[in-house]
This record gives sequence, structure tokens and C-alpha cells, in this order.
Amino acid sequence: MASVTLKGVTKIFEGNVVAVRDLNLHVEDGEFIVLVGPSGCGKSTILRLIAGLETPTTGEIYIGDKLVNDVPPKDRNVAMVFQNYALYPHMTVYDNMAFALRLRRYRRDYIHERVEKASTMLNIRKFWSRRPRDLSGGEQQRVAVGRAIVRNPAVFLFDEPLSNLDAKLRVQTRAELSALHKELGTTMIYVTHDQIEAMTMGQRIVVLNEGEIQQIAPAMQLYNEPANKFVAGFIGSPPMNFVTGKIVQAEGLRFVAPPINLPLPESWRSKLLPYTGKSVILGIRPEDVQHSTDGFHSTIKLIEPLGHETLLYLDVGPHSIVARVAPHHAYRIGDSITIKFNPTRLHFFDSTTENRI
Repeated sequence: MASVTLKGVTKIFEGNVVAVRDLNLHVEDGEFIVLVGPSGCGKSTILRLIAGLETPTTGEIYIGDKLVNDVPPKDRNVAMVFQNYALYPHMTVYDNMAFALRLRRYRRDYIHERVEKASTMLNIRKFWSRRPRDLSGGEQQRVAVGRAIVRNPAVFLFDEPLSNLDAKLRVQTRAELSALHKELGTTMIYVTHDQIEAMTMGQRIVVLNEGEIQQIAPAMQLYNEPANKFVAGFIGSPPMNFVTGKIVQAEGLRFVAPPINLPLPESWRSKLLPYTGKSVILGIRPEDVQHSTDGFHSTIKLIEPLGHETLLYLDVGPHSIVARVAPHHAYRIGDSITIKFNPTRLHFFDSTTENRI
């Protein structure tokens, strides 16, 4: 096992395309950390830099205490699981799992022991004689993970390994990977664009955008205390609602974005008083938009019944708001309803920097 550290790492591709910019990240020995962000944010590039498949333009990469910038991939003691599984189609499952150890000329009995242990762990021993074409997507993914396990690496790197699986199998497999981490205790760095995967799997989550780290934190801290508007909008499904308005003093502090006129709790006074008369961005999660007898009038423009909950897409004057409500109400498109915002669950962001206030 080993820690992974990136110090001031920048990666610029041909054409002056900056994929990663001045990135500093430390992954603890034995930690399960998830890199998440939209397509093109640099998360897969970071994984490839750690694996040695890409060379940093500037900066240093350490695995444990060893600087590995000039160490070839085969000598970094990392194992990478790819999105497309990358199994050898002409080999059996057993041979696919044993191949890397055979290349390193390990004894046959040691190879068999490692393959058997990994196969038992992943419940794939029964597939040993099959070839990849005879396996389902989920079974192929298990084999790809097993091939990584037999190498007993210091660091596991996962590059969107579940994206080719159906929804039910993804839920099952991510639970299996989390259990696998607990059993092995090995450092794991996992890349995904799916924030639900990130929230449910990572001990810490690294949110990336345009090659830069936006925030590193456990899942619930990201959700409840987003560092900026990007994190607030990316983490959560559906995303946080945003309304741009002004802070005014009238019977205390108020947030005004007509027809929204929201009195603010006293707890916000010290933070928002300097913004009096200035534009700010109010953020509110869908579950904190409540159907009420007093508040703001809104019109339902779309209803999404999801079984355990219902999402209402509302027009509040010129503002679009999504509310997460209980499923048993008989809402109809075009209905007018009154809503209010939970005053203890408000978020505010600076309009210029978009950082959390």
C-alpha cells in the first residue's frame, strides 16, 4: 500500500490544451478517493498521469515517498481498471488474470494461489474456462478487477469502470467495490462523472472543473457546505436551485428577486451585511423548497413522479425552481401553488467570484 501525492502538476497537450492546471492532491495510504466532474475536466488525465501513461508538463508525482515522474508504468506498482475492461479476447478468464504475473515470471503455484484468491473474492472462479465474449458486461468487469487484484498493487486506479453497466448492475457493483476496499485496505483512486457513484463510494471526493480542483471533502460536506456555485450545482440530483437577487435592509436583512422577497435569519446578518445593495446568488436545494400556505406564488410547468418522491418544476415569476415533494399529492400541470424556502437551509454565493459567502 502507498499514498499518492501530486505537487503543482500541470498537463498541457498539443495545441496548448491545458488538461490539468497546477494540481495539488494528497491521497492517504489506504484511502478510497473519488475524482468527479463533467466530461473534459481532467479527471482521467490525472489517473493516467499517476499510472505513467502520460507525463506531466510540470510538477511532481509521488507514490509513497518515491518520485515517479521518470518511472515507467510497469515499475510503479499500480493497477488500472479501464472503462472498456481491456481483456484479451483470445484468452480464458484464468489466463487473463494470470497473464501479468506470468510476464514477471512468478512461480506457477504462486500465480494459481493469487488467481484463486481473487476469483473467490469476486465470485468468478466458475468462469475460469470461459473467454470474455461468453461473459456479460458485469462479469467482464469482475474479471478486469480480478486481474488487477492478483498483482497485489500498492494503488488501484479505476477509470469509470461501471459506465458500461446497466443501472441495477451499477448499484450492485459499486457496493461490491466498496466492500472490496474494506477487505483489501489498498489505496484506491476512482474516476467517475456520476455524482451518485462519487457520493456513495468515496471517503473523500475531489470535485474538478476545467482541470482545477474546486473542493475536496467527504460527501455530506460537499452537499451541505459547497465551496462555490459550481460544486453546489454539480453535487445533488436534481441540482441546487439558483436565484440572483439583491440584499436589502428593510425590517432586517432581506433577499429580493421579485416576486421573491425573503426575510433572512439573524444568523446571516454578519455575513450578508457587507453585501447590502449588492447582487448575490441564493442557492436552495429542491428538498428545501416546501409547499406552504404562505410564501411565494408559483405555477407548475412540469411534474416528474419518481415513486418515492415527486419533482415539481415551477415558475416563480421569471425564476425556475425545482421542488422535491412527497408523492401522494395530486398535482397537475398549470396548478398554482404557494411555496417557501426553508430558512435554515439557505446558501449564498458571491455574484462575481461565485464562491460561497
